Amino acid sequence: MRVLVTGGAGYLGCILVPQLLKNNFKVNVLDLFIYGDNVLQNHPNLKIFKGDIRNSKIVDESVKNCDIVIHLACISNDPSFELNPKLGKSINLDAFEPLVKICLKNNVKKFFYASSSSVYGIKSEKNVVESMSLKPLTDYSKYKVFCEKILLRYSAENFITTSVRSATLCGFSPRQRLDVIINIFVNQAFNERKIKVFGGPQLRPNVHINDVARFYMHLIDCDERIINKNVYNVGYDNFPIYQLAELVKDEMGSNISIEKFKSDDLRSYHISSEKMKKDLNFHLKYDLKKAIKDLINAFEKKIYTDPLNNEMYFNIKRMQNINLL
Repeated sequence: MRVLVTGGAGYLGCILVPQLLKNNFKVNVLDLFIYGDNVLQNHPNLKIFKGDIRNSKIVDESVKNCDIVIHLACISNDPSFELNPKLGKSINLDAFEPLVKICLKNNVKKFFYASSSSVYGIKSEKNVVESMSLKPLTDYSKYKVFCEKILLRYSAENFITTSVRSATLCGFSPRQRLDVIINIFVNQAFNERKIKVFGGPQLRPNVHINDVARFYMHLIDCDERIINKNVYNVGYDNFPIYQLAELVKDEMGSNISIEKFKSDDLRSYHISSEKMKKDLNFHLKYDLKKAIKDLINAFEKKIYTDPLNNEMYFNIKRMQNINLL
């Protein structure tokens, strides 16, 4: 069985692709590789397609003979998207339906889409579940909703589609990001001995990156009648930002200080992931402390080069410097 992973050289892709290969899948990866060409190791069952998701020719080449497509490629998160909204729209939305149509033309059987838990907007309910109304606050989130709806239109018995609304990923990856909240805090704590918290009470759902990779692996073998036209939240827990900082401090030691600042960013997300447990019997294995420990271990081994400034760990810095159009 062959799987195409778009964005397979990204933060999550670099965890998911090796897992697929380890489980004897043949894997195609379509990616621009703007964060380095060496983030995926060579493998006899791995085919690399270096190119843009907006290029229908290379998309068609990468999809050929694939049974499953896992669509991760996008301009990730609100700040990166807002850096160039036109670019974000062209990649996150405009390229989506053409990709789906190419998949259908090539007889792809399953299509898993990486949506986001941010699609719910701000909710007062304690448990935000998949059936609730979607009220996205930003263009990034709105386009995630639009893509979910587009995908539903094409769902069929012979084209199984599922959208995955994951929480914010955290933890170690060969294509490391240090611009997501827990990773930011660990980087600051390890290298500056202080953590800067903007706001504090805002809730942020987070999840270990390895668990999200495991979830996509799990979907492949799930009952198609259950997952088709369905959507799943994937998150570990919803902690206030200040509590996430405390978790990092607890792992790093009492000599870490926490500095608090006011913030105009009042976004607060909280999701329930009970549906994946009940419907699919999927349970998370890794808590947030495990993600923090994995990152600390990487810092101690000096895996990263200039982690406070190196653009390769920060999406916005990298996009600014390469002038992606």
